[in-house]
Amino acid sequence: MARRVPTLAQIAAAAGVSAMTASRALAGQPGVSAELRSELRRLADEMGYETNRVARKLVSGSSRVIGVLASGLDTPFVAALVTAIARAGAAAGHDVLIDAVIDYERRPAGSVMQLLQQFTDGVIAVLPYEHGFVQTLSRARIPVMTIDHPRAHAEFPSVAADSYGGARAAMAHLAALGHRRIAFIGGAAQLESSHERRRAYDDAVAVLSLARDATLVLDGDYTLEGGRRAGERLLKLRKRPTAVFAANDLSAFGAMAVLQQGGLRIPTDISIVGFDDIPAAAQWHPSLTTVRQPVEELGRATVQTLLALIAGLHAATPQLILPTELVVRESSGRVATR
Repeated sequence: MARRVPTLAQIAAAAGVSAMTASRALAGQPGVSAELRSELRRLADEMGYETNRVARKLVSGSSRVIGVLASGLDTPFVAALVTAIARAGAAAGHDVLIDAVIDYERRPAGSVMQLLQQFTDGVIAVLPYEHGFVQTLSRARIPVMTIDHPRAHAEFPSVAADSYGGARAAMAHLAALGHRRIAFIGGAAQLESSHERRRAYDDAVAVLSLARDATLVLDGDYTLEGGRRAGERLLKLRKRPTAVFAANDLSAFGAMAVLQQGGLRIPTDISIVGFDDIPAAAQWHPSLTTVRQPVEELGRATVQTLLALIAGLHAATPQLILPTELVVRESSGRVATR
């Protein structure tokens, strides 16, 4: 037997108020006390009443829904970041509508854009590669935040971890262990974080008097397979590095697997440092030295800034940079005497 959905009139009757008062309260309109609004929302939740989000937005200007566009939900870091956003949204009393951008070279479908415009108060774009769709949302007067934005979207407020500072800490750690020939496995070329980590590597090579060799700089694309390809190239070098700094943990894992299959011991023969500190980093063998990104703080800061934009305020800063932390584990050690 189908469950009957309660009507607004039944919610109002249960609270002892008129249907008009119940409608104003659940739509977030003024003229209703905070206590009564809270009681009506409690009754609506208990009785299974669902407000019409589109109607609520038309009437009150707010749906209390945040949209999230994310590519790479199959990667641990992005999945953790989207989860942190959902947690922060829930804590602020907002639902989160998530769309996974599978083919990040293409614009999301028109139906997705329409859904975001109709149902959400603002949108967070996580690693948005394709050019144009963020501007489309902005032209529709929907507040937009980005996380680790592509350079083409630098005009939008964004939140990111300190990629440059974290990468410099990783390089300083390896240099302090005596490594002078350090390879670098880069990230996705479209993203600012990738450029910042490469810039930190180049600066460290210059400042710390490390070996400058173009064969030590490899593409990794922030993927496991990219790390494997980089590892295969390192094995073929006549003069191998004594350490590797990978722009993220997935590419570090890929390189580690290939180097170990090639007979190298980590960290006895070669040290590895990653970036992100995804959960698998502590369980990998050997456990991965890496730079920890503040995932929960990233999610919380992004949601808070977006809510300020939704309220008509300006972002305190165009780009908020949060600190990172070097986590030393088993994969890095002193350079072997040769």
